[in-house]
Amino acid sequence: MMAHSLMQALALAVMEMRSRRHECLTVEHLLLAMTREQLGRVILRGCGADLRELRKQLEDYFERYMEAVPPGEMTEGEVVQTAALERVIERAVAHVQSAGRQNADVGDVLAAMFDEEDCWAAFYLRKQGVERLRVLEFISHELPDLIRQASPRKQGAHRQAPGQDDDDEQGPQTSALEAYAVNLVEKANKGGIDPLIGRGQEVNRLLEVLSRRRKNNPLLVGEPGTGKTAITEGLAWKIARGDVPRAFRNVEVYALDMGSILAGSKYRGDFEARLKNVVAELKNKPGSILFIDEIHTIVGAGATSGGSMDASNLLKPVLAAGELRCIGSTTYEEYRNHFEKDRALSRRFQTIDVREPSHEDCLAILRGLQPSYEKHHGVKYSKGAIQAAVDLSSRYIQDKLLPDKAIDVMDETGAAVSLRPGFKQGAGVSVQDVEKVVARMANIPARSVSRSEKDRLKT
Repeated sequence: MMAHSLMQALALAVMEMRSRRHECLTVEHLLLAMTREQLGRVILRGCGADLRELRKQLEDYFERYMEAVPPGEMTEGEVVQTAALERVIERAVAHVQSAGRQNADVGDVLAAMFDEEDCWAAFYLRKQGVERLRVLEFISHELPDLIRQASPRKQGAHRQAPGQDDDDEQGPQTSALEAYAVNLVEKANKGGIDPLIGRGQEVNRLLEVLSRRRKNNPLLVGEPGTGKTAITEGLAWKIARGDVPRAFRNVEVYALDMGSILAGSKYRGDFEARLKNVVAELKNKPGSILFIDEIHTIVGAGATSGGSMDASNLLKPVLAAGELRCIGSTTYEEYRNHFEKDRALSRRFQTIDVREPSHEDCLAILRGLQPSYEKHHGVKYSKGAIQAAVDLSSRYIQDKLLPDKAIDVMDETGAAVSLRPGFKQGAGVSVQDVEKVVARMANIPARSVSRSEKDRLKT
């Protein structure tokens, strides 16, 4: 009924759901999993999707519209699927059976998502320019050609489709770091990382811990949206610019992609082999740093009931021996509930608190990011608009923290202005534009945002 690629994508979707403590498995969880499952990546890229942007949109959806189950109330039993996800899978299976095939795979389910009404997954796909007919055309005509092209490289009787990952197939020339990690310094050199504004105290503390002889592994701990990941990316940006002490000028920072390591790990030992290869290559690059975002997920990641080791147990020996430097990031809640309980792992790290920045610091951050967002949207932000993004997001958006929510407001306002009829390059973004966006994001009347405090006190 289900091909291996679809079962793997569903397993990854369940992992995404549980890591976020969501109550039900949704179509959006499955689409996010498809961006990490190998066959899903091939199909989505082939249909013109930007996987990084698609993941960002789905992450924003989860943060904005899906509530997390309180700690301790998450059940580990049977996974509850939404009615929408059940309908999507049923349609995919029915389509496969009507075509005389046996197993539904990732492509069939992806195409079935477009028939679901009020589906955010389909909305984001269409926003990327991906349509149902294009998916069907790709999996019917272009994907078989890719499979045939890949087949001559297979050796022996063990043949796989592109969705089934095989480390041996890649050959000795393929780097595990290239396959399962992102070189953040290289990304910064290509302009893929925004400049780091402020956060001097946190960066200095990061460098101090990394310079230690023992326990030189910083752990950034803070609430969601306070900029933990941005601090590490900012360090890579500074390294790329040479704006760091001499000891860090030739250092490389690699961000581990846990989803890629888990995707396609069909056989016992696949996960361990991949992670060991990544660690081995890092050990051969003196001074290199491994960054693991949401590091609490490595406690149990890849483990099976058969006694397979998880990522934390694979990392403990190299961290204890000082053979590898690692930066982690997590929230206070996840640190207490998961990471701190593994004493052997947590004592290898030095915690660095990442607090919400002040309004003044947040304003400086937005001004530093302003040129990048102006270039992207083709607009010009007024000084008042930047100030309003900080002030109004802080006042009316209570489910996020600075600077994340202020950046969201600035970004969404630029997008709203650029989509207006008759838009011209270089159009101005005013305070009123920001007020409308904040009102929409906070789900309150626009006049409530635009009225001054003095006017509100009079009523």
